[in-house]
Amino acid sequence: MKHTISVLVEDEAGVLTRIAGLFARRGFNIESLAVGPAEKVGISRIIMVVPGDDSVIEQLIKQLYKLVSVLKVQDITKTPSVERELMLVKVKATASNRSEVIQVTQIFRARIVDISEDNLTIEVVGDPGKMVAIIQMLNKYGIREIARTGKIAMTRESGVNTEYLKSLEAKVY
Repeated sequence: MKHTISVLVEDEAGVLTRIAGLFARRGFNIESLAVGPAEKVGISRIIMVVPGDDSVIEQLIKQLYKLVSVLKVQDITKTPSVERELMLVKVKATASNRSEVIQVTQIFRARIVDISEDNLTIEVVGDPGKMVAIIQMLNKYGIREIARTGKIAMTRESGVNTEYLKSLEAKVY
């Protein structure tokens, strides 16, 4: 199972290296990593997606707390949260298929951010499932390049679990 872990750290040189080293020493891959300033000056938030079962992740969290610069660690996998990624994707778009590529872009509420004679660069923002879906749709036109940020996430104060609501909607239809 993939776990989403949110880590608050002091903003100092080498903290990301120490965290990555901790995972590497234990043979764990970090599938996604996003780092940026948090709500307080001098504090950063790291969001990681890591595969592993609950007991392994629990051990990793305990190890993270042993690092000096780590302030707070949360496994937010099962907590209602908002998840987003940013992706730029460069797609072959010739005169014969350009309108189809634009139509796919519009369906996914994405934006065209660059255009050339043979290519379109598309900006996509959304949950990880949206990224997979648009890639599948654009593959038939020829994807030339992809750049993704990795997942960022924040717990929902409302406590509303949108994944649960989506499953209910699917049952109604």
